[in-house]
Amino acid sequence: MVSGELTRRGLLRASLLGGGVLALAARGGVAAADPRPALDAGAARVLATTRRPWFPARWFRVTDFGAAGDGRTDCTTAFRHAIEACHRAGGGHVLVPPGNYATGAIHLLSNVDLHLEQGSRILFSTDPAAYLPVVYTRWQGIEFMNYSPLVYAFGQRNIAITGAGELDGQADATHWWDWKTPSDQEFAVLEAQANAGVPVPQRVFGPGFHFRPLFVQPYRCDTVLIEGVTFRNSPAWHLNPVLCRNVVVDGVTVASSGPNTDGCDPESCDGVVVTGCSFDTGDDCIAIKAGRNTDGRRVNVPCRDVLIERSSFADGHGGVTIGSEMTGGVRDVYARDLTMNSPNLRSGHRIKTNSVRGGYVENVHLGRITAGTIGGPVLLVDYSYGEGDTGEYPPTVTDINLSEWTVQACEQGWQMAGYPEDPIGRVALTDVTIASMSGTNVAEYVRDLELRRVSIGGRPVTGT
Repeated sequence: MVSGELTRRGLLRASLLGGGVLALAARGGVAAADPRPALDAGAARVLATTRRPWFPARWFRVTDFGAAGDGRTDCTTAFRHAIEACHRAGGGHVLVPPGNYATGAIHLLSNVDLHLEQGSRILFSTDPAAYLPVVYTRWQGIEFMNYSPLVYAFGQRNIAITGAGELDGQADATHWWDWKTPSDQEFAVLEAQANAGVPVPQRVFGPGFHFRPLFVQPYRCDTVLIEGVTFRNSPAWHLNPVLCRNVVVDGVTVASSGPNTDGCDPESCDGVVVTGCSFDTGDDCIAIKAGRNTDGRRVNVPCRDVLIERSSFADGHGGVTIGSEMTGGVRDVYARDLTMNSPNLRSGHRIKTNSVRGGYVENVHLGRITAGTIGGPVLLVDYSYGEGDTGEYPPTVTDINLSEWTVQACEQGWQMAGYPEDPIGRVALTDVTIASMSGTNVAEYVRDLELRRVSIGGRPVTGT
């Protein structure tokens, strides 16, 4: 599989280079493919092929297993016993009634829906010991053994978190978020083990290190639903399905301002629908990922068939982001009918990679986007993220389509820079209107930038 992917990417890069380093085209009256039918056709296909779970009408109240909604009683054992009883019975719903429930890690099992009623809050402990023993997980695209995510499942099928309640990670400046600097320093230890080929079960971290637990991480699961609930104050990434199939995130609210608090990061997944959600985060609102560097090449699984629709984006580094952990490749991404509005949103669509990451991004469609203020570029394609151009795996980025964007104000329409020997491929902007732009557009080493009915400040744009 690795050799096949590398060969395909190598041929694509060769075709890009054969056409020259930079070509710009204004395609107002020139016959060219309209990206809008491809967007809706792709979205319809992902919706039709991504399954939602089903649960029998059995109910297991956590209070019947010893949980108390007083905000003080440790309910970890009660949650575990209720989930186990539901699983043994053949599946159903673990019901969390109104109240405040203090707990450590919650591990879901097959055919279990964790259902939070209106007025219920799950308050997760800030004691690292509440997330032991260590589990098989990922940190920024590298597999290892670490503190359990707050809600975790490994190798399960037909699982869900639903309802109108709230899950609060209780992270703040003195709980979890202050681990960012030491974890950045310790990351070299993890990366060195991955580069040396140390087996994942022997990459044991946890106590003595500072890799924060993620909020929700289904790992190698099939048919996952997260619906209706609100997530606040995560230690790190909020929703990170890894190597999963059939993932639906529906009507969810995510709100955290801490470091690395990405909203939803599907990683190496097949079939993901994010619909009707609200994101206000301290990092990327949505970031589509596929593993990192040496470890990403070992696992070598792309993220594909992703649909994002009818959602809103406030603060964050990027609205819809791809990367930077994209070594396994990302393709067939569709995003439509979105709202973006915050001067603290640094970019609308962001692709971040480098020649250490490698990988590819292909067939991406984002359309019918309404944006007020974006604090940076509408489109950002960055080949110099992180390590920059210091590796031997030049990335492939091509067939990026933005259509029907209406933006009131931004810093740039686009900021794109490939490599001279490895340019960005085809990028198409169609029916994009920017009322006000404070900076200057940049397109360096882009093979084919197609502009159709693009206007900035009321004037048609025919080049950079």
